[in-house]
Amino acid sequence: MTRVPRGYIARRRRTKMRSFASNFRGAHLRLNRMITQQRQAKEGFRRLWITRINAATRVYNVFDSYSKLIHNLYKKELILNRKMLHK
Repeated sequence: MTRVPRGYIARRRRTKMRSFASNFRGAHLRLNRMITQQRQAKEGFRRLWITRINAATRVYNVFDSYSKLIHNLYKKELILNRKMLHK
């Protein structure tokens, strides 16, 4: 397989992600893997909260599904955090 010089594009993408990271100080300034793992952890928790909320809505017969619950919450302008909802 021939070597493909990536140039500045990948570096620019990683630097942009680092600047959006929550702890952009010290050694964390350089750690790309940690930043992606932080993002994956946030996505994983959000997925977990959504499945728990969906299961609770079906058990307690609040709505048919998670999407209908969220839709009705937005219609009534009750913007709640998914983290708080799952508890």
